Amino acid sequence: MKIPLVLFKFFCILLISCFLGSCGQQRTHDIDFYYWRSNFKITPTEQKAVEDLKVKNIYIRLFDVDKKGNQALPVGTIHHFDATQLSVKYIPTVFITNRTFVEMNREEVLKLTQNVNSLVNSISKSGQLDFFSEIQIDCDWTQSTRQNYFLFLEELKKISGKNISATLRLHQVKFRQKEGIPPLDKMVLMCYATENPHDVKEKNSILDLELAKDYLQDLDQYPIQLDVALPIYSWAIITNHLGKIKLVNSFTIEDLEGQPVKEVGKGLYEVEEDFFIQNIYLSKGFKIKVENISSELLKQTISFLDQKIKKDYSIVYYHLDEKLLKNYHLNILQ
Repeated sequence: MKIPLVLFKFFCILLISCFLGSCGQQRTHDIDFYYWRSNFKITPTEQKAVEDLKVKNIYIRLFDVDKKGNQALPVGTIHHFDATQLSVKYIPTVFITNRTFVEMNREEVLKLTQNVNSLVNSISKSGQLDFFSEIQIDCDWTQSTRQNYFLFLEELKKISGKNISATLRLHQVKFRQKEGIPPLDKMVLMCYATENPHDVKEKNSILDLELAKDYLQDLDQYPIQLDVALPIYSWAIITNHLGKIKLVNSFTIEDLEGQPVKEVGKGLYEVEEDFFIQNIYLSKGFKIKVENISSELLKQTISFLDQKIKKDYSIVYYHLDEKLLKNYHLNILQ
């Protein structure tokens, strides 16, 4: 039986359209943000971004924990937190230094858990956050601290009655057999800070995609549900005459407009006359390397992650800041 030519052409067009549609189809992701400033204040630009991107969750850093002497103490506690400023679900987040867990005994870990849970509840209550279902812990644990850290996570889940999530670094994916897998149901992969800014001269220390790909070769085998944190922050790496380095966060090339500097390389500037910027004194001859994340690098990173993570995942941008948002069209972040 011969198929009429018109019908044959119709089927060909239909097949080609389906093929092109499936090949060109892009995955969509829910968009969330970290809020990592110590003084809580939402600007109109930030509020508009949250609304336009239909953000559901804000991971709000409430405080850090660090070891002072022999004690684990809160530092950098957030000020003026007011949960009513945004119509989102807030997830209290606590950063804990890895050294906090070094040489802790079981009783000290349990005490730390109680203190963290108590302070999370206190700050949340004073900030009118009447209900939250999750607490996130950010800690770059290592093989030597994993036992104490994992105990902390288990105990926090028990005494808080909340879901507990945690951040996941690239090396903790690649060396998971050595560094262990936390007793959790959900984690957020931090796909940034791939290099030490003190050691890198040419590469972008915020995100080197080729290095990330190497560390994440087996990401699809990681046994915990993952969301992904991506960077939209920028900073300046300032080097003085002695080679000592200082990091200045939320620094952009625009901060150097009108300043006595000359460009001596891609994103690299040399100070020609002494001047102050962001309360930092810069002397003639200092080098300033400005690092940021281009829209194209974000796209390439998401494309790679889409290949590695088969289940739906949210993107959590680090972090919500009007100055940083101005570097991106919102359709790039969607």
